[in-house]
Parts: sequence; structure tokens; C-alpha cells
Amino acid sequence: MNNFSKTVEEIILKDSHYKQAAYYFVLAALEYAQKKVEKYHHITGQELLEGIKEYALNEFGPTVYDVFKYWGINSSEDFGNIVFNMVDCGLMGKTEEDSLEDFKGGYDFKKVFVDEYKMKIEG
Repeated sequence: MNNFSKTVEEIILKDSHYKQAAYYFVLAALEYAQKKVEKYHHITGQELLEGIKEYALNEFGPTVYDVFKYWGINSSEDFGNIVFNMVDCGLMGKTEEDSLEDFKGGYDFKKVFVDEYKMKIEG
């Protein structure tokens, strides 16, 4: 077991709201978001949420809403909680300006992952 896996298991012992896969997904979505920017810079909460949205739709398509529900993720604030759980354990970094507030009201999950996705494939 690698250090990331071990640390995520420790996080889950303290906060069992989210499945282990959610932490791996957020890390992969962060890498995705970083690759989308012209040059490396610190990714803000809003940039990460956009990366999460795009990456999730690419990876899971029409099942993304159900996958997130299974992982315990019901809103963009849940992604903030996951990020800050990882920050608190040293798996991710943050700046002085970063806060959980950055993830509040990011987007409506049902609208983005169900309604808009349906319109895309039907349109």
C-alpha cells in the first residue's frame, strides 16, 4: 500500500462521509485541471470544480451523478471537504486565500450532470 492510500484510509477513519475512490478521483481531477491551464499555477477552488465537472463527464458520462452519490458526494461543497481533508493530511497544498468557501455554490449537480448532459446527447 502506498503512502497516499494509507493516508486516505486514515482520513476515512476520521471522516467516513466519502468513499476512498472519491479521494483518488479528486486527485486525478486536479491533474486534469492543471493540464488544462497554459502554464503551471496554483489551481483555485473554482478552477478545480470546473476540472472536476469536465473530467467527471468524460470519465463517467451519464452515470456521473449516480457515481458521485455512491461516493457520498452531493454538492460542490463535498469536493471542498475532500480537498481540505487532503490538505490537513499533507496530500494537497493550499494558499492563504484558499478556503472551503471557494467550493460553495459551485454548480447544481442534478442540473449539470443529469439535465444538461441529457440535453447534450439528445440535442
